[in-house]
Amino acid sequence: MAIRGSLKEASLPDVLQLLAMGKKTGCLSVGHRGSFGSIFFDKGKISYASIVNRRDRLGDMLVKNGLITQQQLDAAVDAQIRRRDKKIGEMLVELRALTRDQLQQFLKVQIEEAVYFLFTWSEGTFNFEPDIVPEHQDTVVSISPESLLLEGARRVDEWSLIEKKIPSFDIVFEIDRVQTQANEAHLTREQRIVLRLTDGVRDVHAVIEESGLVEFEAGKALYGLATANCIHRIGMSARLSAAGTAVVDNAATQHLALGAALLKTGMLDDSVREFRRALEMEPDNVLARSCMGEILARKGDWSAAEAELKRATSSVEADYAAWHNLGYVIERQGRLNDAAAAYDEAEHSGSQDSRLEISRAILALRAGDSAGADDRLRRVGESFGESTPPAHWFNYSALAAGVRGDLRRAIALLSEGLTAHPESGVLANNLAAALEQHGDFDDALSAVQHGLQQAPELPQLAKNLGDLHFRAGRFAEALNAFRRAVKLAPMLGPDVYNKLGTLYLRRREQDEAARCWKRALEIAPGNETARRNLESLKTAAK
Repeated sequence: MAIRGSLKEASLPDVLQLLAMGKKTGCLSVGHRGSFGSIFFDKGKISYASIVNRRDRLGDMLVKNGLITQQQLDAAVDAQIRRRDKKIGEMLVELRALTRDQLQQFLKVQIEEAVYFLFTWSEGTFNFEPDIVPEHQDTVVSISPESLLLEGARRVDEWSLIEKKIPSFDIVFEIDRVQTQANEAHLTREQRIVLRLTDGVRDVHAVIEESGLVEFEAGKALYGLATANCIHRIGMSARLSAAGTAVVDNAATQHLALGAALLKTGMLDDSVREFRRALEMEPDNVLARSCMGEILARKGDWSAAEAELKRATSSVEADYAAWHNLGYVIERQGRLNDAAAAYDEAEHSGSQDSRLEISRAILALRAGDSAGADDRLRRVGESFGESTPPAHWFNYSALAAGVRGDLRRAIALLSEGLTAHPESGVLANNLAAALEQHGDFDDALSAVQHGLQQAPELPQLAKNLGDLHFRAGRFAEALNAFRRAVKLAPMLGPDVYNKLGTLYLRRREQDEAARCWKRALEIAPGNETARRNLESLKTAAK
């Protein structure tokens, strides 16, 4: 159940306490003046937090604290370009520049700092969506919200003082050499760091970014220096001095950032609103068009998605994602050659990552080239090295193996995938189907039951459960499973309605049986099984 409200009516600490007491799992999204933050919960504990347009300074923090070198950070950033599913911390662990314990320690600090910063927002809105997890987050932390409340309250009080001297991060300070020399002996480590970066050119944003300090530490240091007259405000950064279109650009950028954050947390309707506002200001904005196309694709509106993505890709600024998504929506409409051309453009746009290669393999499968798809997917799997491929790689690799008649390899791939991604209901469903085809009915039933625990909303799992019960003669259980399947997906297919009709006929409910077989014919007018069953029912009634 979603929870929404205003921070004026319920403070963020109160909301965190509520979610902790309810042992909730999901994402709490917080919006304030065009900024946007997310706090992820796992059974009432904070597992991750981030803020849009707030640079991820984990790498900088690690360098500043001497745990890694700048060269190691640069190498991780370069590797991350080829492995977009990996966060920078995970890349550093893979490159053995950092241990997992060290990563977890600093990730915990980073998450706590993000939450503390959100505590300073006294206005805005919040929205909690259950069962949403952070993307590509391999390292997990568990922080009790209650443990942050006392420190958060202290920082909120101190931040109100800091804002009196630093009301905006766009302020530029310069050093008063005489006052600084007089206070030299009393300067803290953090004050010395920010002083080295205070040059009359950098604004507070830049000082914080380059210092490697969190906002609170840097703000507190600057406040102390300003109070002691060691630094003086001399103006605002150039970013605020521009007028006219620059203001529009900044507002459009804020809507884009907020829309992207909402899209990431699955709040599609809210993200559409922000992208439309950005397009009102900049009708040819490529990113907004591309994201609108992605949202329409998620909703299954393929033709509208294609129209938006074609507008995005008509610009010379179109990037890899726009072309890749265009290929996907065209493929879903069955135009395989046009999809291949879009994927070629995606590659020309500067990216040939694993996602594109998997998309090409899927295209080959749909075109009937199972051997080519299998070979391409094998190469993609090898490119991951010791890392785990995504769930959809296991699915399509198993499908390619199955189409080539290698059912044992398909089962092995799906089993390995489900072990690596136990939350994937699709993997569980496909494993169950493969095991059933192989004759391993007990194992198939176990796979279906596991899948239903992870994804009870997946209609194919309910249908597979019904098929297994039907085969075993457990007709009451099969009836319940099939009913659930068609409730979740009324157009699931004629097969499920044919079996439902048979089950109703066993219960001597001829009217219900007839209704199901008629439904099967509505979905597939040429279905002979449903037609024969209806004719037999009419004959028996005479």
